[in-house]
Amino acid sequence: MTDALLEVEDLKVEFTTEDGLVTAVNGVGFSVRPGETLAIVGESGSGKSVSALSVMGLIDKPGRIAGGEITFEGRSLRSLSEREYRSLRGGDLAMIFQDPLSSLNPAVRVGDQIAEALLTHTYESKKAARRQAAVLLELVGIPHAGDRARDYPHQFSGGMRQRAMIAMAIANQPKLLIADEPTTALDVTIQAQVLEVLRKAQRETDAAMLLITHDLGVVAGVADRVAVMYAGRIVEEGTLDELFYSPRHPYTIGLLNSLPRLDSDRSVPLRTIPGTPPSVLNLPPGCALAPRCLYMQDHCLEATPELTAVGPETHRSACFRAAELPDLVGAVTDASS
Repeated sequence: MTDALLEVEDLKVEFTTEDGLVTAVNGVGFSVRPGETLAIVGESGSGKSVSALSVMGLIDKPGRIAGGEITFEGRSLRSLSEREYRSLRGGDLAMIFQDPLSSLNPAVRVGDQIAEALLTHTYESKKAARRQAAVLLELVGIPHAGDRARDYPHQFSGGMRQRAMIAMAIANQPKLLIADEPTTALDVTIQAQVLEVLRKAQRETDAAMLLITHDLGVVAGVADRVAVMYAGRIVEEGTLDELFYSPRHPYTIGLLNSLPRLDSDRSVPLRTIPGTPPSVLNLPPGCALAPRCLYMQDHCLEATPELTAVGPETHRSACFRAAELPDLVGAVTDASS
């Protein structure tokens, strides 16, 4: 197995609020190998974006990394000074942020913003950097790239702004590309185009990718491995096939059941996960999913399950009943039909 490019171990991130201390990420660990795509999936508030921002060193007050280790190419990122971190951001480490309109400077031409990323890390000539910015815009599918490079962000559509963000992120051929909800607020056709641009960019740069999303449809088309987050923890991790065809956590099963299928009976309503997500300000004891779980037992309300292997070494689940879950799901399905 190839050595990991990025390793996150036992990450803990806290935010001080007026209501108390919020532990947004609690004991999260994952790794990404060169050329691999790891998708971190979860609903809003699960801690997936905070985990990504921690890797980039972008957790600001009132937040702080309270524990754990982040290693990139064998180098501890938590020990870096801000100056050292800046030399990595936009270079070997790059991120596509969730909202391109707010991430792009509205007063600066798109081409100049991409050129600035090039001048910061690799290019010395402004003229050469601007030419390369146009090349990058063409690479991500912007028509008439030379002319559009002189436009401002408000003159781009949502899909084009996302493409411009991708062009900026891959400008210096990063080793790790973090994409935070890259298809949010885009219609289905544009989503497919943006994902194809991401795949092409990854092939061009041979970068590893950490994909943050709540959309399992996006995951199915891009990821090699998947980590599912709930209430600040990873509750299941495995290859794409393991997660989609042999899920071993009730939350993962609930997410998959809520997906509409073309071959399903339209008269049967989609199954939902009962209840509401817990507040990370005041998590219940034991498993955070227990109050919503169809397979809950008494000890689930008292003890927190660890992430352990279920079957193949690549497949791990934080559920006391992971081994028997396929039979349990079948029994519940039969009883409800």
